[in-house]
Amino acid sequence: MRVNLIAATSTIALALASAAYAADINQAGAKQVEESLTKLLPKSVAKDGFVTVNPAGTRYEIIYDFVKLLKKVEPGSFAITGLTPWSMFATPLDTGLWSVEGNNSLNVSGNFTAPGQPRTDFTYAIDAFIFSGIFDPAISYLRSGDFSTKAINFSSKSEADEVSASFDGMTYKLTSADGAAAGTTNFATSGSAAGFLEKISSREVPPVEIRADAIDFAAAVNGLPANKVRDIILFAVDHADEKQLAGADSDKLKAMLRDAFPLLTSFNETIDFNNLTVSSAAGNGGAKNVNYDVTLDGPTDATRFGVGLTAQQISFASAIVPAAYSAFVPRELQLQFAIEDMDFTAFGDEFLKVDFTGGASSEESGKKAVERLFKGGELVMDFPKISAVSGVYDAEISGKIRGRVDTSKDYSMDATVLARDLDKTIAAVQELAKTNADLNQVSFGLMMAKGFAKTDPDGRQRWDISVARNGSVTINGQVIKGAD
Repeated sequence: MRVNLIAATSTIALALASAAYAADINQAGAKQVEESLTKLLPKSVAKDGFVTVNPAGTRYEIIYDFVKLLKKVEPGSFAITGLTPWSMFATPLDTGLWSVEGNNSLNVSGNFTAPGQPRTDFTYAIDAFIFSGIFDPAISYLRSGDFSTKAINFSSKSEADEVSASFDGMTYKLTSADGAAAGTTNFATSGSAAGFLEKISSREVPPVEIRADAIDFAAAVNGLPANKVRDIILFAVDHADEKQLAGADSDKLKAMLRDAFPLLTSFNETIDFNNLTVSSAAGNGGAKNVNYDVTLDGPTDATRFGVGLTAQQISFASAIVPAAYSAFVPRELQLQFAIEDMDFTAFGDEFLKVDFTGGASSEESGKKAVERLFKGGELVMDFPKISAVSGVYDAEISGKIRGRVDTSKDYSMDATVLARDLDKTIAAVQELAKTNADLNQVSFGLMMAKGFAKTDPDGRQRWDISVARNGSVTINGQVIKGAD
């Protein structure tokens, strides 16, 4: 959602760097702005009057007529009503920057039919979308911006499924700073959406309702060569109507991509769901807080991609979980996962061998690029922490798995398992085994594992597990299984 909000204004502002404008606001300047904006559009759209620009006192008014944008869509497969033009204002400042602002709303309904699928009816409404920002022609992007929406509502309904979603409102902020390398920029964003509600129903699945008091989000991208990315986007738009690139254009695109590499030096994003609840006929659950984060960082020849998920104060109530097992439902969960040592330098070198003219070598070059992403075909997966806590257990796992991208059989693993109050866990399983004899095996396995455990200073049981590529297994230095 926040990406859509920023795109609505950054794409508009992008064109303001395409020409120099006099300080006076006049029709000639408006025509220049309009011509620059249409350069960002496919040729089939640019000539239809989708964008118009007019002088408006000390600024320019830019009007987007979405009806004209969609007039060539086949009416038998897509129809929409309620579309009205959106406008924004752009004011040149004495500093060479531009101030941009707008206040629009949306209330549309329609339907579409995908090939082989039943008709889907939809509605989409935004009570108000308000934004203001500062555009810098030197980097061809917004330097800063503040965005907000009032109530947002969406619904989609077909013969088999029905989905609706809404927010009470949303706020979003953009900031930027010069990157460490010349010609690059660091961008950061943050915001919050309040009163999230989603309802899902279908013929196969009972209705589900998802709520969150608030969704907070933040993201940052560092080292973006903004102008070079802009040029690649403009090149793509300029050739959007071509079925395949000519040889000279393919070479030009490769040169642009090579010059822009690496496209960034790091990226991170976090999303927090506050007071998340899920309700359905099968049961109810939720968590006080659910946090998701993703990171991409490190040198281009040793990049790390990581994902994390944390849930706190989890609750769950369902008839499918007998009361005797409720103590085993985790109260806290944490998952950290990463793919390490990816070589994007080698990937980029191989990728640029792709034949962008659509030649037969394109697919093979793309496959080789993926193979070179992992050095020597080696895949390294890191699990810094996987943990779960309930009323009867407290367990944590960390480790690394090394394998190959071309087979699932050739791998090795080093892992550490930690458990607190293992006797309490064993006792809980033994109690359940009184009514479920199959759990006696679980109880026996836990007691055997306890026999291999070491005790850490904090009282937790520890198992250092090593699985070699030859199939041998050791636990805390003891050989459990020999080589295959």
